[in-house]
Amino acid sequence: MSGFIANARMYAVVPAAEAAWAELLARVAAEAGLRLPYLPYPAPQPLEALWTRPDLGAVLMCGYPIARGLADVVPLAAPIPAADWADGRAVYRSDLIVRQDAPFRCLADTFGHRTGWTVVHSQSGFNAWRHHLLPYRNSARPRLFAESRGDLVTARRILDAVVAGEIEIGPLDAYWHLLLRHHRPDLTASVRVLESTALVPAPAFVCALGMPQADALRLRAAFLAAASRSWFAHCATPLCLAGFAAIAPADYGVTLAWDTAARLADYPVPA
Repeated sequence: MSGFIANARMYAVVPAAEAAWAELLARVAAEAGLRLPYLPYPAPQPLEALWTRPDLGAVLMCGYPIARGLADVVPLAAPIPAADWADGRAVYRSDLIVRQDAPFRCLADTFGHRTGWTVVHSQSGFNAWRHHLLPYRNSARPRLFAESRGDLVTARRILDAVVAGEIEIGPLDAYWHLLLRHHRPDLTASVRVLESTALVPAPAFVCALGMPQADALRLRAAFLAAASRSWFAHCATPLCLAGFAAIAPADYGVTLAWDTAARLADYPVPA
């Protein structure tokens, strides 16, 4: 089969990580009897444009836009981060970071300062952060921060904004954070995690609805079997990856519930 692509832009934190993803995806595709050329798609190109392509074969997509029906896709499998907080499950969360030298000791200490978020369709960079803040709001304090800078687009931009002092606190995808610490500890050394949000199902590798069902089923099986293959450790080590788990659109329903709760509370953005 040809005509479908692979991509792992969401967790291609550095070139070495992207190379490891490309190799892993090639091996998974080969096991399924498929060929899925890896298509580089570097930031700041919009992920929503990638996700709506009709030739997706194995492309990472955030669960929140999957649940919202942003694109016609079929989830295949979700990565299991090799992290204590994942506990062997295909889950992730957002790390709420501040500068290492910041005076803040709890989340409430940051209120009245500046925060930021990535894009409105992001779970880790928007929806999780907004949901985490909901319990702190009340009628007397509908806004928690003096300024909320939106559309920062990428996790790296959140990190850079905190380090540069442009914002005091911001949300980082915890798996992205784990990968960057693994490859570039120099970039993360000047920040610390103040709190983390609740766990939700991890982003999934998806294919387009146009992929033949038999091919999609073989590809899903290859993802789920990957951790048992002799080549897996070579790819998994630079990806802080323990394996893959089956995932379905309904698993991301919690992200819609969080969105609904925020809208009912008249809290459209983290602010």
